[in-house]
Amino acid sequence: MKFTKNIRISLYILIPIVLWMISGFFKYDGIEKQDDNTGLFSVQTVLSNAVEYQPLIKLKATSKSEARINVIAKTSGEVVKIGAIQGEFVNKDKVLCSLGIVELNRTEVKAPFSGFIEQIVKPGNFIERGQVCATLIRLNPIIFTAGVPEYEINKVKKNQDVVIELVTGEIIESKLTFVSKSASSETRTFNVESQIENKNGSVKDGLTANMTIKIDKVMAHKISPSILLLNDEGKLGIRVIENDNQANFNEIIILEDSEDGLWVTGISNSIEIIVQGQGFVEDGQKVITNRL
Repeated sequence: MKFTKNIRISLYILIPIVLWMISGFFKYDGIEKQDDNTGLFSVQTVLSNAVEYQPLIKLKATSKSEARINVIAKTSGEVVKIGAIQGEFVNKDKVLCSLGIVELNRTEVKAPFSGFIEQIVKPGNFIERGQVCATLIRLNPIIFTAGVPEYEINKVKKNQDVVIELVTGEIIESKLTFVSKSASSETRTFNVESQIENKNGSVKDGLTANMTIKIDKVMAHKISPSILLLNDEGKLGIRVIENDNQANFNEIIILEDSEDGLWVTGISNSIEIIVQGQGFVEDGQKVITNRL
C-alpha cells in the first residue's frame, strides 16, 4: 500500500541522519572531502541509463458470477417433481420445478439460462405464486472485480494485461474488460473487472484472488534508497551532476520499492548520479567527480 511504502522511504532517509547525529561529531572522512588545490568537494558518481520497466498495480480481487437469479413460480401449487439437484449444471429451459395445479400451462418452472443450481425447493413443498423455486447462477464467464485507488486510476485502462492468482495457487492471465468512470463514495476506489472463461465452473463465485495489472511500460532507473534526499520544500529526490560539474537536486517519482532497490522516474534517461557525498553539497555547487 502507498502508506506503507511512504513509511519505508521515510526510514531510508531518517535512519542515516539519526546515526550521523548521534555519532557525536559532524565530520566525514570519506571521499566527499574538500580538495586542497581546487577548494572543491570530491564526490563519487555513477552514470545511470534508464531501461524499459513494467510497472505493476497489485490489488485484492473477488470473483463473482456473471449472472445470479431467483427463478420464481408463476402460480401456486405443490412441488411434485424437481428436475435438478443442488450443485448440478442445467441447460436453458430445463424444467426445475413441476407443480401439481389446475393451470396446466403454468405447471413448469424452467431455467432462464444455463447455469448451476445454487438452491432448489424440495418435492412436497407448497409454493405461492412469486415464490422462489430455485436459485440459478451462471459461472461462465466469471468476473474478477477489484478496486483501484484514486491516485493510480489515471494509469489504468481497458485491455491492459492482467494476472490473477487464486487462493488455490492457480494463475490466470487475462485482460481488463471494464474500468469504472466513477469512484465508490465509501472507499474512494474505482471498480475494475476482468472477465475470464470458466467452462467447467472450476472457479467458484466469491473466491479471493490477487490481481496484478500491467500498466504501460516506462523508462526508469534503479537506484539505492541510501542516496535519497529531501530538499527544503520537502520533496523527495536525488542529487545529480549537471551543467559543467554542478551538483543539483532532481525530484523523482518512485514506481516500486523492490528488495534490491528503488525503481524511479521523473529524471533524464541518462544521468550522472551522486552516490557518495550528496548530503555535503548544495544545489549549484561545483564539485570534483569520481565516477565509479
